[in-house]
Amino acid sequence: MKKPMPRFCRLQTPFEAPTAESWSEVHPRPQMRRDSWQSLCGTWSLALEHGGSETAVGEIAVPFPPESRISGIERPLAPSDAWVYRKRFALTDDLCGKNVLLHFGAVDQRCEVWLNGKPVGEHVGGYLPFSFDITACLQPGENELKVAVYDPLDPALGYGKQCRKRGGMWYTPISGIWQPVWLEGVPQNHIRSLRITPTMTSAAIETVGGALEKTLVLHTDEGDLSYSYTGDRFVLSPKSPKLWSPESPYLYRFTLLSGDDRVESYFALRTVSIETARGQAYLCLNGKPHFFHGLLDQGYYSDGIYLPASPEGYRFDVLEMKRLGFNMLRKHIKIEPDLFYYYCDLYGMAVFQDLVNSGKYSFFYDTALPTIGFKRLPQHRADKRRRAAFYREAEATVETLYNHPSVLCYTIFNEGWGQFDADNVYARMKTLDPTRLWDATSGWFWKKQSDISSEHVYFKKIRMKKSPDRPQVLSEFGGYACKIENHSFNPDKTYGYRKLATKTEFQTALAELYRSEVIPAIHSGLGAAVLTQVSDVEDETNGLVTYDRQVTKVEPVAMQQLAAEIFAAFAETTAEEKRGSL
Repeated sequence: MKKPMPRFCRLQTPFEAPTAESWSEVHPRPQMRRDSWQSLCGTWSLALEHGGSETAVGEIAVPFPPESRISGIERPLAPSDAWVYRKRFALTDDLCGKNVLLHFGAVDQRCEVWLNGKPVGEHVGGYLPFSFDITACLQPGENELKVAVYDPLDPALGYGKQCRKRGGMWYTPISGIWQPVWLEGVPQNHIRSLRITPTMTSAAIETVGGALEKTLVLHTDEGDLSYSYTGDRFVLSPKSPKLWSPESPYLYRFTLLSGDDRVESYFALRTVSIETARGQAYLCLNGKPHFFHGLLDQGYYSDGIYLPASPEGYRFDVLEMKRLGFNMLRKHIKIEPDLFYYYCDLYGMAVFQDLVNSGKYSFFYDTALPTIGFKRLPQHRADKRRRAAFYREAEATVETLYNHPSVLCYTIFNEGWGQFDADNVYARMKTLDPTRLWDATSGWFWKKQSDISSEHVYFKKIRMKKSPDRPQVLSEFGGYACKIENHSFNPDKTYGYRKLATKTEFQTALAELYRSEVIPAIHSGLGAAVLTQVSDVEDETNGLVTYDRQVTKVEPVAMQQLAAEIFAAFAETTAEEKRGSL
């Protein structure tokens, strides 16, 4: 008997606009903003290259991946084929006469770029931004940009939760351009990068490129303060410093002038550390133990798959989870556009950021055996190519996110997926960014080196033991499913670890889980907890909001009360007159 075709629902979020122009209305890089920029989001032509010949596919709305409904294409890419994008454009007046940089937020997995028939560069890796100086290839009037994209879903590169045989906790794969594309006009001698390292009293601002003589203008409520200096590093120490935290996310905004270059940016004052209280090590924000009441955040949307229909989708997720009492998102094996992290900085949402997994996945080895208790099995092997790609992408991730104050912690390996040489990887990454905390092995397959002791608990009682050396983090738990009719992607399958029939039952079960297991674990030393998850994703219906973001399944007042009880239990547990610093 022939197996019936799956029935997938076409769900629309509240953020959907008629075109992709919503991604042209907000500057794509708020932490390094120049006034002279031009969005290339919107309508492009798309062709399919197969066997050396091209076939027209139609018009695509960039930056949405071709697999998504909102892109206008809604079809996958075969491993042996390539997408060929083309865009005609003329420079806006404010870019004319300047050097012009072409920026891509992310393209999955490998791309080659031409302008007016001339090659300008290529890039490998599907999650990180890159740019090319295209000044020499520009011509007066109209220009044509061509981008060829290949995506064999190469396991030697980071791929996240993408799977060609989607289902359960693995999702529809995407390809092609999936973050904003834009042009930027810069003077020939311009600032190429900023690196901001904060403390509780100062921020060290380092630059690469630009004129030797610089002026930093700090914008305050009392007026602008101007500082002139020479060189590539300046330490700014604001009077009466205001610290950043989820409860009070204060941002200092400044303008940096360097010759003819003018860059707008911001920073926050905060530190992340580990300290002890009553014999237990805790995650500390600004020198004090801080409970991180968090959620797993996959970053998937029913309209754009890897990207919401507009930046409002990111704003909604951050603000809605704050409205429910949460103060942290664990961004799960996916790197988002800069705007997501900006909203976390702006509104006060701590981010625990996963590195993107590579390597092959084994359900038996990576999930089944650890779930029943075998958590010290031999680790994966990584050949020279995958190892080099992992380090390259991991180091670029740290460089990309370094200036965001909301990013407090990184996860290196999740549940052993592609895990290799964990202790040495931890040492290398900790050296690269010692200002953040590093969870080397989230869930299981623990080795010796990690800042954090990290557990995933879905099928047993949550129990924690005090540890004087490492903070105790419940980095995944829950996963309760509640399916909302007419707001579910897959009407025939439901994936979750306990199924609740109604929103009332769902709310009650979550409250019981927190009160009977999480809060007692706080009294036993727990310092952070990550509930699965922010939203439903395809088969999974274990989100606090539906995949289309149309329904919030829990009551805000009840969740806020629960959060208050959690924070009160933590304050009671960690209160003591003296703390020792680690």
